[in-house]
Amino acid sequence: MYTPILKTHHFNQLFQLNLAVLLISTSGVLGRYIDLAVPLTIFIRALFSVIILWCYIKFRGYSLQVKQEDRLSILLSGLFMGFHWMTYFYSLQISNVAIALISLYTFPVITALLEPLILGTKFHRSHIFTGLFVIIGMIILTPEIDLSSNYFKGICFGVLSALCYALRNIILKPKVHSYNQSSLMFLQMLVVTVILIPAMYHFKKGEVAPFLPALVTLALVTTVFGHTLFVKSLKQFSASSASLISSMQPIYGILLAYLFLNEQPNLNTFIGGTLVISAVVIESLRVNK
Repeated sequence: MYTPILKTHHFNQLFQLNLAVLLISTSGVLGRYIDLAVPLTIFIRALFSVIILWCYIKFRGYSLQVKQEDRLSILLSGLFMGFHWMTYFYSLQISNVAIALISLYTFPVITALLEPLILGTKFHRSHIFTGLFVIIGMIILTPEIDLSSNYFKGICFGVLSALCYALRNIILKPKVHSYNQSSLMFLQMLVVTVILIPAMYHFKKGEVAPFLPALVTLALVTTVFGHTLFVKSLKQFSASSASLISSMQPIYGILLAYLFLNEQPNLNTFIGGTLVISAVVIESLRVNK
């Protein structure tokens, strides 16, 4: 039986989880707005995140020691995180927020299909059904298979980003209970920062300065606050419940793009996006059941 206090606590936790998803969704608008070379944008984002997380970790006294057998996994997870961000931002730049977010959000179904192959978990036949849902949705979303089409290239980059994100999550999954989440995020951001140091070749103070507030917001609000709040919510919700609620991310992102960038999705985007998000919801409900 729920008491008023328990109801209030549950509502607060649900509000925090939705707030986390909303904050993470700002990456679409910010990524579309920041008109810089993608590697430079991601380098600055990761660098700011490293600085902020370092201060937080030192303040809380978290450890950054990594076991010898886990170093390769954390290194690979950082590499895939960097590739995920870069391909996602390329998708944002050449298409629009709706296309990029819906393409990216194929990652839960890609994860469900790859996880049994990589980690040896049980394969469920329902994954074939949800996979078909996603494929049909992406076909509707794609105006034409034309390498000269920015929409088509945007979808390709978005799906590639989803694949990188899925691989990062699968690789990191066995390690999440052994380390503090902020420490893991810091180590991944450190990897991204180091591999993108050559991006400083594109650095021009006059070009970066106008986008500095957006870059700080991207690092602080989207990366640090959004992801930290999302990880915190996993203590109160199952991973499947959190995934189900996080399927609101494309919807939040599209609404933000409409409000701040005046981007209006067409009918095919609505239909294809509905099928992709439905596949995510179906998979999340199956896991929760």
